[in-house]
Amino acid sequence: MTLLLWLLQFIPASASCNDYELLIHKNNQSLIVKEGKHIVKTFHIATGKGGNGTKRLLGDKKTPIGVYRIMDFKADSKFYFFMLLDYPNLIDAWYGYKNEVITASEFKKIASAYKNQQMPPQDTALGGYIGIHGLGELTEQKLSIHQDFNWTEGCIALTNDQINELRQYVRKGTPVVIQE
Repeated sequence: MTLLLWLLQFIPASASCNDYELLIHKNNQSLIVKEGKHIVKTFHIATGKGGNGTKRLLGDKKTPIGVYRIMDFKADSKFYFFMLLDYPNLIDAWYGYKNEVITASEFKKIASAYKNQQMPPQDTALGGYIGIHGLGELTEQKLSIHQDFNWTEGCIALTNDQINELRQYVRKGTPVVIQE
């Protein structure tokens, strides 16, 4: 119980006010834009080629499962446009610490970033730089692979046209819920 109370102190006092949230279903390869209970738009996506389960280690090629926020945007990405998520979150960090993947110091840095709604360290053994992005330079082969396979290193990918459309619904702080 004491541990739970200690962890609760790191939950931000107020979540970012946003009209929309993104719900990602890895198994269905879908990204759903929701406004309250109303589904606004659904997109086909590709996720990490590491298969089922949540991201646990740098290089495992899995897409994390959990609740994240969009923290930043990069228009000059090799993937056309990139929306950076605040992975690892507090739950990812706790798992990493309990399983000796990260140190106590790294856990505290991630927890502090989470509490202050800042970007957590991206250079731990848990991995980082997870986000939602486009395809980059388009080819027929790339579009075909995107349609048929989960091909990313752990991110969520849409076509360039889809990421352009998605941009109208998101801003920094938009919640992103990733489920199996």
